[in-house]
Amino acid sequence: MIHYLVAFGLLLHVCFWGAGLAMLAMPRPWRRFWPVLVVPAGLALQSVIVWLAAWADLPGALSYAWWTQPVPLALLGLAIARRGGRAIFIDLSRFGVVGATVAGCLVLLVLPLALASSGLTTTSLGSNDAADYAAGARVLLEFSRSDRVGFLGLTEVVQLHSVDNFFDHWLRLNHFTPSALMAFNGAILDCAPHEIIGLLTMVVLAGTIPLVFWVARAVIGYSGGASVVIAAVYGLSPVTWYAVAHVAPGQLLAAPAVALINWAGIALWRGRLTVTRARQFAGVLAIGYGLLLGSYNFMLLVCLVPSVAYAGSLVLGSGEWRRLAGWLAAVLAPLIPCALVFAERVAGLAERFRLFGEYDFGWRIPALGPEGWLGMVQGPDLASWSWAGLRWVLAAIVVTMLGWSLLRGWRQRRRAVWVVLCVTVPVLVGYAFLQARGARLGTNASYDAYKLFASFFTLLLPGFCWWVTLRRSHRLDEWLGVVAIAGGVIGLNLVACVMFIVPLSRPPQIVDGELRQLRKVEAMTDVASVNLTVPDMWSRLWANGFLLRKPQYFPTHTYEGRRHTPLRGEWDLEGGRVSLLLAGTARRQISPRFAIVDTRERQFVRITTAAGWYAEEAIPRSGVRWQWTAGEARLEVDNPHAHPVRLAGRLDGHAAVGGDFTLGLEGPAALSAVQVGTQRTKTDFPTFTVPPGRSTLVLRSLLPPAPAGPGDSRSLALCIFQLEFVPQE
Repeated sequence: MIHYLVAFGLLLHVCFWGAGLAMLAMPRPWRRFWPVLVVPAGLALQSVIVWLAAWADLPGALSYAWWTQPVPLALLGLAIARRGGRAIFIDLSRFGVVGATVAGCLVLLVLPLALASSGLTTTSLGSNDAADYAAGARVLLEFSRSDRVGFLGLTEVVQLHSVDNFFDHWLRLNHFTPSALMAFNGAILDCAPHEIIGLLTMVVLAGTIPLVFWVARAVIGYSGGASVVIAAVYGLSPVTWYAVAHVAPGQLLAAPAVALINWAGIALWRGRLTVTRARQFAGVLAIGYGLLLGSYNFMLLVCLVPSVAYAGSLVLGSGEWRRLAGWLAAVLAPLIPCALVFAERVAGLAERFRLFGEYDFGWRIPALGPEGWLGMVQGPDLASWSWAGLRWVLAAIVVTMLGWSLLRGWRQRRRAVWVVLCVTVPVLVGYAFLQARGARLGTNASYDAYKLFASFFTLLLPGFCWWVTLRRSHRLDEWLGVVAIAGGVIGLNLVACVMFIVPLSRPPQIVDGELRQLRKVEAMTDVASVNLTVPDMWSRLWANGFLLRKPQYFPTHTYEGRRHTPLRGEWDLEGGRVSLLLAGTARRQISPRFAIVDTRERQFVRITTAAGWYAEEAIPRSGVRWQWTAGEARLEVDNPHAHPVRLAGRLDGHAAVGGDFTLGLEGPAALSAVQVGTQRTKTDFPTFTVPPGRSTLVLRSLLPPAPAGPGDSRSLALCIFQLEFVPQE
């Protein structure tokens, strides 16, 4: 299928870009292990190329992506000349099992997308981040930094702190690297942003598996077999799949960066610190810092916490303060050139943190208990297993095994246990603080907690698996305990994968054919500007990305860089359950769901839903959408003219309980009732007159609404597939 061809083609392209750099950057004592560095190196190098091209004011990745392919080719040639073809082949053969794990993980990740759509597209379980990233990808794919056409230069809408255009918004404040990678690889693979964003997120996750193997092997000290199993769990874990399901590549890019930076820091401290040794790690650190600055630049302030905790705690016992100063200099020195290259990202850090204070980003995510650290949760929402107290049983087993193994290890391998504590405890403290803060203040700080946890998961997961060391015991009960918990972890992570695959194969949010047809509007030369009045955020954000060459205005604050302003557009984009049927070319139907309406037309009024309307519902992949109303549902009407407009209402829907309904202006005037039955049909309401200015319409049931049913607190009156308003002469 096309999904697998593009996914593996994307992975190979990233590996092509990273192979030479990985061989050149890997420190000499570990140079035969360069394959673990390939994917992060490729992603970092591509990101830098797009960054430099943007500042060179090149007209988007479409103009230069193919011309930059000699860069990785030259690095690969230099690496082959230094390392030798035979040695490279031997190095790769050592990673056959790890490579197979990467491929198997990617096959599983792509499966629900392939089931959800026959063609390349984007799906999500609820987050709208995909549409935001895709808009940035299109900016970097087609436009130059100096372009101010359409939405890009609409300062009134896009201004955010020091940024007054949409292109600079991506360079300075938003997550640059994910969109840059989509643009660059999309240009090579001939994929639009909406076709590649989900697959790129999957490739980043699968491509991080070798690095988790390396952390388990080189930082914690597990055997090769145990390290492969831990790496496979990372690829199956609901902690990482949650990011894929909500299309959040930023944290998945931060995860390998954090792993590289802390591996380098811990390895530098373990050996004799010399200038030569510090230089050997400069490339690895630069790759990590570069990835972090481009994606989650705010993580720069905490990315070194595990390795600083490790080195700093050892200094407290030894008093080697001069060594600590030299170590800090060696670890931070590569950050200087990275910060100079990504100077705009560094300059935007203060504003990024100001935005965290101004907006309560995200949503609430359940806290992970000890069993959740190992991915033993109920899949899509990360909720704990509640069945028959299973959560507490699993948590008790994990705590007992981990505690016992740490105590045993403290007597036998104290230095190794100290590494485990340093890479896990400080992050868990931060995670617990954010979870507690969110619970205390009633904010979405649990969202930030999850992001922190996921960004450090490449370090946390190997640390949480210290109990595997009990298998070395000569006691049969300990060995059986390790086998049992390992089987439980793998089994429950696979169960969680299935829990993701099922809903993702029937996603609540998808870029379907109707959304893609919105691109027609951008080609309409007589449509100068558009008001994005589409009510649902997912469609509105994708419409924004598809119409970047048009000035756009929003009725609500939609996302970063998309402020609400007066609706100055010449056309309204409709896409909800309420529509205005203007005659002739004043209304253009783009698809069964979407239409544009001329706001300059004499009979134009803007009608939007208000109180009494429940969330829109849909049958996945069918195109059928509806909204339920309460017993009294209100609509706000804005008549911009100096004259009244006469309207007739037409309902396509049915009632929960058949009865009489009225539709008209709010007020004491008596309204004629019409009967609506329990079968879907079209019903006409009497005409009414809308005065100039703002007024309120009320759709009222004359009978009490019906309860929705067990577990649903709603009271339902009307199921509306479409409520049309037709101007009358």
